[in-house]
Amino acid sequence: MSTENNPLLQKFETPFETAPFSDIQESHFESAFAKAITLAQSEIDKITAHQQPPTFSNTIEALDRSGDTLSRISSIFFNLNSAETNDEIQRIARVVSPQLSKFGNDVTLNKELFTRVKTIYNQREDLSLDPEQMTLLEKQYKRFSRNGANLAESKQERLRELDTQLSELSLSFGENVLAATQDYELHITDLNQLSGLPETALEAAQEEAKSRDKEGYVFTLDYPSYIPFMTYADNRELREKFSKEFGARAYKGKHNNEENVLKIARLRHERANLLGYETHAHFVLEERMAMTPEKVSTFSEELLEKAKPAAEKEFRELEAYAQEYLKKNNLDQIDQLQKWDGAYFSEKMKKEYFELDDELLKPYFKLENVIDGAFEVANRLYGLTFEKNESISKYHKDVITHEVKNEDGTLNSIFYADFFPRKGKRNGAWMTSFKDQYIENGTNSRPHVSIVCNFTKPTATKPSLLTFNEVTTLFHEFGHALHGMLANTTYRSLSGTSVFWDFVELPSQILENWCYEKEALELFARHYETNEVIPAKYIEKIKKAATFHEGLQTLRQLSFGMLDMHWYGIDPTGITDVKNHEREVFDQTDLYPDVVDSCMSTAFAHIFQGGYSAGYYSYKWAEVLDADAFELFQEKGIFNREIGTSFKENVLSKGGTENPMLLYTRFRGSEPKIDALLKRAGLVA
Repeated sequence: MSTENNPLLQKFETPFETAPFSDIQESHFESAFAKAITLAQSEIDKITAHQQPPTFSNTIEALDRSGDTLSRISSIFFNLNSAETNDEIQRIARVVSPQLSKFGNDVTLNKELFTRVKTIYNQREDLSLDPEQMTLLEKQYKRFSRNGANLAESKQERLRELDTQLSELSLSFGENVLAATQDYELHITDLNQLSGLPETALEAAQEEAKSRDKEGYVFTLDYPSYIPFMTYADNRELREKFSKEFGARAYKGKHNNEENVLKIARLRHERANLLGYETHAHFVLEERMAMTPEKVSTFSEELLEKAKPAAEKEFRELEAYAQEYLKKNNLDQIDQLQKWDGAYFSEKMKKEYFELDDELLKPYFKLENVIDGAFEVANRLYGLTFEKNESISKYHKDVITHEVKNEDGTLNSIFYADFFPRKGKRNGAWMTSFKDQYIENGTNSRPHVSIVCNFTKPTATKPSLLTFNEVTTLFHEFGHALHGMLANTTYRSLSGTSVFWDFVELPSQILENWCYEKEALELFARHYETNEVIPAKYIEKIKKAATFHEGLQTLRQLSFGMLDMHWYGIDPTGITDVKNHEREVFDQTDLYPDVVDSCMSTAFAHIFQGGYSAGYYSYKWAEVLDADAFELFQEKGIFNREIGTSFKENVLSKGGTENPMLLYTRFRGSEPKIDALLKRAGLVA
């Protein structure tokens, strides 16, 4: 296709130069990528052909500016591949991913370019660089050295092969998980089989069935459908069947990921060895706050020591409660609590102990009100205001778009939000961006930020009502979004969420804390029919229930992080059985019996498709940071503007301009301590 009329290759003549989704067709992408790669390569060639000796300006800054068109096209395309994919987009992804991998290698293995970067790097102590410039220089140098620039030519060629293969395998892994998730449906026509399920879940399942031209009810493996079923359905046989289908995604069957898992682990290990690292984890953690696999292991073991006894105690109590509940209700006894029993009996136990359940709370958490609440929290802490702007083009009708403004009325950012599951949208929740923030020629170019979630859709009779867990998920992703919105750095590659991966979860996880505070909840938690503010007694119960089964939850999260390190912190070349390998970890952490035909690794997209390989521990690591940081807000007031401004100026606006521990200690006054997390989780007195 001609590139002349390709909207991806033109200046975006749209409000705030936002992506022109309504003009973009799938057929535009391949030619746009080809042209953008050529353009990016010409920008690299211009740097290497420069007649003047290398300087920070003509090499390091020029390199940071290069590839801007390619970056924007990539962000648009790969976000669509996650949120609005189809067979054609997936085909294009398989075509362009190796091309992008090749171009990335062409840059990092460019000898002339590396020579210029290395020359400046060797002079760095004499250049009077400020901290952000020094960080950029070090990041650029490591970008080359950590991608093979110092290797012999034959090894560089092997590195190219590995990166191409890994790019293709990662795509294949994700496609298999999505296909396996969407291939299965639980179709029920007899309402009697669905006792226990709340009206909202039944209505959503009925609408799902109608959308598929079927009678009765359809439940899917998408979280908004799967979780309520596993939590409330009285029919144990159906819970077992559904649970086993979920656990078997991309395992054994048509969309089997076992070979992809083994290949990804082995190729990442070979790549790390090629670059001089013992394992993939050693390679990854060099650029993390944790620094070494040993430190991650020590951190995990310290938490495991506190969490496992608490989890075992909670599990025994849950077993006893389940037996008592069944006896009291004249129901068949069960020999042993299974994975498909956990959420069901936990919810009943929580409801009985705290007189609290999701169905009681959901009427107070209408999606639109929760969004407004998140906006109000951002306004009180950081002075931001959010105005809907329908003139901004969207990639799907469900997306909402906002113009975000600072207190002085200037543009802060553009905010997209996409909340409901649909065909072609992967499970889970995430934050992303369509355009980075940066400063160039005195102009502060503002970011375009997006969050994507999968919440229950509105029905014919009810708006979208969120569970409390979904409320915290929305605040979590909005915290990531604020990290992007409040970015204020000079360089693109250091902006917003471009930070160490075990620091990136701090802005998201700290914002979840406001969901538990009376002062914040009363801003937005109103009954969708009566507009009544959530009763104070419910807020007290939410706070008390916050540590319910925290030992079990902590053990679960730790097991995921330990599985991640078990794949990437060792030499995986001898592993032949994916399931057996993961059992070596789960045998230490599982309290429920193993399910033979289930496997987590084959659907563990975070570490085999996303960017969390050798980094899943960072969720717990960031919890230590967020608990420690939020203590300061609790001491001074959760809407204390001075503390909010300090967090913005020292953490949110700084992106990756300096070492995150320096940024954190400037805000907090000291390095984080684990005590606040253990206390908040109820794991210590």
